[in-house]
Amino acid sequence: MQLKELRDYIGTELGSDRFKDYCPNGLQVEGKAEVVRIATAVTASQAVLEAASNWGADALIVHHGYFWRGESAPITGIKKRRIAHLLRHDISLLAYHLPLDAHPVLGNNAQLARLLGFAELGRFGEQELACHGVLLQPQPLGVLVRRLAQEFKRAPQVIGNPAVEVTRIAWCSGAAQSYFPQAVDLGVDAFLTGEISEQNVHVAEESGVAFIAAGHHATERYGIQALGQHLASRFAIEHQFFDQKNPV
Repeated sequence: MQLKELRDYIGTELGSDRFKDYCPNGLQVEGKAEVVRIATAVTASQAVLEAASNWGADALIVHHGYFWRGESAPITGIKKRRIAHLLRHDISLLAYHLPLDAHPVLGNNAQLARLLGFAELGRFGEQELACHGVLLQPQPLGVLVRRLAQEFKRAPQVIGNPAVEVTRIAWCSGAAQSYFPQAVDLGVDAFLTGEISEQNVHVAEESGVAFIAAGHHATERYGIQALGQHLASRFAIEHQFFDQKNPV
């Protein structure tokens, strides 16, 4: 398929234009016009770029791309090496941040619900990125945490009583710890996100609502894979997901 067709389809499917984001969503670095192989990854790190080029990718689609608001503009150092690698191998870079968190089917939060057995009842937070709902099978917090550790292959950081029964839950992938007070106000038993801040500990202890920090990278591995699989199925192109260990 043509790169322009790929860019336009993803932008329409994810509704990229409606989001106020911290980076440009869509095509960030232009490569070859025809796309046969697409690689996906959470972040366009140097290791991912090398793996994608070794595989023969024509385009790399990620959740975390480049050109973030507030970052230094000159293309030097790490940024220069990454962009030079893309240009040298004629690989396009496409990135989708908040649109990929929010999509009701392919998004990170929708995919977390599918993976973990959450039934979504509504949205909240900035641009309605965060979700709240119920567990299809209510369970003690300790049991849920063990399931997360198995799925994500890392031990979550948890503030809360392992014996507390979790029926109602709120969740948002990545660094959504600022949404915790809103989750508490919704009357949930637990809140799941990627990272935790100092003040979240006190809110969790004083409210009785458990806080689960399961990893920024770990909670954002699933939306980009779902998008890649969707594209491969719809357009009969090859897809490969490249993961990279990240303890955060």
